[in-house]
Amino acid sequence: MNIQQKIVVIGGSAAGPKTAARARRLSEESEVTILEKGPDLSMASCGYPYYVGGVFDERKMLLCTPTGVVRDPSFFMNAKGINALTSCEVISIDTENKQVHYRNNKTDEVSSVSYDKLLISTGSTPRIPPVQGTDLDGITTLQSIKDADYLKKIKDDNRVKKAVVIGGGLIGIETAEALELAGIEITIVELMDQILPFLDWEIAKLVENHLKSKGVNVYTETGLDRFIGENGKLTAVKLKSGTEIPCELAVIATGVKPESGLAKNAGISIGEFGGIIVDEYMETSVKDIYAAGDCVEIKHRITETQSYSPMGDLANLQGRIAATNMVKGNVEKYSGTIQTGICKIFDFAAGSTGLNERCAEKSGFEYETVVNASPDKPGFMSGKLLVSKMIVEKSTGRLIGYQCAGPGDVSKQLAQAAIAIRGNLTVCDLKDLDLPYAPPFSLAIDHFIASSHIMENKLKGMLRGITARRLREMKCKNIGNPFILDARGPDEYETMRLGIGEVLIPLGQLRKRLIELPEDKNREIICFCKISLRGYEAALILQSAGYTNVKVLEGGIMAWPFEREK
Repeated sequence: MNIQQKIVVIGGSAAGPKTAARARRLSEESEVTILEKGPDLSMASCGYPYYVGGVFDERKMLLCTPTGVVRDPSFFMNAKGINALTSCEVISIDTENKQVHYRNNKTDEVSSVSYDKLLISTGSTPRIPPVQGTDLDGITTLQSIKDADYLKKIKDDNRVKKAVVIGGGLIGIETAEALELAGIEITIVELMDQILPFLDWEIAKLVENHLKSKGVNVYTETGLDRFIGENGKLTAVKLKSGTEIPCELAVIATGVKPESGLAKNAGISIGEFGGIIVDEYMETSVKDIYAAGDCVEIKHRITETQSYSPMGDLANLQGRIAATNMVKGNVEKYSGTIQTGICKIFDFAAGSTGLNERCAEKSGFEYETVVNASPDKPGFMSGKLLVSKMIVEKSTGRLIGYQCAGPGDVSKQLAQAAIAIRGNLTVCDLKDLDLPYAPPFSLAIDHFIASSHIMENKLKGMLRGITARRLREMKCKNIGNPFILDARGPDEYETMRLGIGEVLIPLGQLRKRLIELPEDKNREIICFCKISLRGYEAALILQSAGYTNVKVLEGGIMAWPFEREK
């Protein structure tokens, strides 16, 4: 039988309600209380962009159970026996006497509640750039349901013609799509040299190209200088480059930071990212106080370092584990994150799991990468393109990172990769995975397995690859003098080509036309085709003919992120 306890949860968004519900399931005897400073509970914050974009119109869907019941205080009390207090903001935690002091934001009355176990899930707050004009009417974030209501009204009123999104991360991209669907002209401004910083540059560039094809303007490598307004209303955004972008709306999506002030004031240890430090049981530095969600720092499973990963799924997983340990004692460990994420971009998707190349290098890994472009299903089943990048540790062949983008089934590929990373699987393990296959769902050799085959060839020296970015750099800076061989057919060549001086020799004619290749068999030759399968086969033919410096353009023309001749 469980011991009767007073369990108090601060925060009613994701981790908090999950903790409270799990605690109740484990202990019917305990008193469970949620304190939430806002008017709503269990807000599906990851759904805000889709509410704004009109994917669904009923606001209550952001607050409902899967069966359509609104998660309000009555629901928590009647269905779960949990006392959920909304509009009640915690103002301090007395750790010595185990008391939580809070203010009712409607009446200003200050009250207290005692606890045996306490969970802090205070979430995060938007990072606001320290520039002039942030107080102008027409500037918002998309952090709260109030923000979502504001943007939804703007969309429905059809009174805004131009909007600027500051920040090209997940929320920025999703917000841009939502507003563009409302007929608003959108400009994204990103300080880094790419959008979606969890991706490597060449994959992110494919997403940027897709955004532009949908009419979204994208500025990278330029920061925000200030907001410009008249009569208190936003009229333009000025960039550090000097460019002024006229607009009536600006959405700040430059990331979030942990809301950890309450914990810090209570003497709880805070980490380098500003988040609450928790151990493997989700317990803080103060006994009997746990924390979960966007306010905490957690371990990265691959690098074994602290990380900040404000994701809704992780918040729920952490809350479940925290609840178990609050009720049962510290019996269940949280294993950490590999930072898996995915983003919808119109009829495109992009995501990553594990380390990208920049992080792998920073963490000191000796690694190898491959880019693979191929469909998710056979052509006769209307297969759609996927472009992925696989990263493995050289010494072990262990998968440590994977990225994927395209109109195909990106989510499936990322899910497979995330499980492989979690299981410490190597390329040798991946190359013959027994995955579900039928033409409506997959190629006979799934895209993910094909990526491992390419990687195996590379690790064994059977394939020498070159990235699109490196080839473009060589051509722009006149580095070397590579002979570039296009192994596609004439019709494909006439329809679309790179336009960087490539020579067309179809694969089926290559053996008979070797005389057209450079006489110097040590000269660098780069082969490609649509996805570089024929490019690889062309490279093998040339190697057999005695050419010593043959490379394959990884991903072929479909993974080329730069302009192409048409």
